[in-house]
Amino acid sequence: MAAPWVEIRRVADFENREVTIKGWLFNKRSSGKIHFLQLRDGTGFIQGVMVKQAVPEEVFELAKTLWLEASLEVTGVVRADERAPSGFELTVTGLRPIQNPSEEYPIGKKDHGIDFLMDHRHLWLRSRGQHAVMRVRDQVIWSARSFLRDRGFLLVDSPILTGAVGEGASGLFDLDYFDTGKAFLAQTGQLYAEAAAAAYGKVYCFGPTFRAEKSKTRRHLTEFWMIEPEVAFYDHHDNMKLQEDLVSAIVRDVLENCVPQLTILERDLEPLRKVVAPFYHISYDEAVDKLRSLGSDIQHGEDFGNDDETLLTQQYDKPLFVECYPKKVKAFYMKEHPDRSDLVLCDDLLAPEGYGEIIGGSQREDDLDRLLTRIREQGLPEESYSWYLDLRRYGSFVHSGFGMGVERVVAWICGLQHIREAIPWPRTIYRIHP
Repeated sequence: MAAPWVEIRRVADFENREVTIKGWLFNKRSSGKIHFLQLRDGTGFIQGVMVKQAVPEEVFELAKTLWLEASLEVTGVVRADERAPSGFELTVTGLRPIQNPSEEYPIGKKDHGIDFLMDHRHLWLRSRGQHAVMRVRDQVIWSARSFLRDRGFLLVDSPILTGAVGEGASGLFDLDYFDTGKAFLAQTGQLYAEAAAAAYGKVYCFGPTFRAEKSKTRRHLTEFWMIEPEVAFYDHHDNMKLQEDLVSAIVRDVLENCVPQLTILERDLEPLRKVVAPFYHISYDEAVDKLRSLGSDIQHGEDFGNDDETLLTQQYDKPLFVECYPKKVKAFYMKEHPDRSDLVLCDDLLAPEGYGEIIGGSQREDDLDRLLTRIREQGLPEESYSWYLDLRRYGSFVHSGFGMGVERVVAWICGLQHIREAIPWPRTIYRIHP
């Protein structure tokens, strides 16, 4: 009877049994009469130990000819080994190459510069570290979706091609859309989520968004993914509580399911264990005063830069809400503060350890006249927002929402130095390939 094909993640269920692993050779070393074959199959990693006396001579010699990233089938007996990262090894009894490369794998054991690795992103994804990051990313996304579904949220997909500006005209990718004029790649799905909230109450959209900002920081991509909930009859404070609960749930789930991956990334888990509600809250004005006391030259009325967010979040051991920014530095759709007309009811949720903004949210302006005034003040085309203004004409309601940047959350949880590692195919102002 042929040894069953088993995924590496499931080998614990087959201890002391012979199995077949189908995957790739990501590393190899030999010690006289023993080959150590490091195998991966997409679900995990395991070491196969091939002893010369235990296999036919031609099989042992065949193993010598394998290049890194050869695809193969390996048969062996699953053995418990406390020294192995997975707790198990494979005592190899058979080997069948599927395709053995004819040349050396470009990403070898030596160090490579980031440009080289990004040029070979299609191959770099196979590395142990990148495998770990993508597993954490997957967990972050599914935790968020499960959290929202359990709370009664409906997924409503928003368009990627749109005729309306979401965040500001300066950061748009535009294109000619047949005979209708200009269209834009969506900066956000929020405006459409607001319309959906008027229909279904609690909704969210999830998809790629695009910002044509010529930013060179470690926190910016030109294409990234956002989860954007929108809730009817939620005010500013309800909105922040939802954010707090969501982020706490995501971090809890990652700590429950992804410790092996975080260990590979050498992530210190103690800061993550502190991420439980309640989070810290300060006003924009308090944040500016604090930053100036710490040496920043920021002035009241200015938006925070990356250095300001880094400096501020280094003072806290869990996420921080900064509330009520000046109206002039925020988007047109945010609700004016009831006590100060120069401020809006918004928040930025900043991750600790210097990672900065991971969520931006606000109560939305529900007054038709005030919203129309803001659109005109910013010189936006009224005709493009006629449908959006209808939401205030026909049953206007208090509502709030936010956008959570998936890559920023992943970068923070994984402890990454640059956001480009938090997405499979990063797009920056310098990179459109591969």
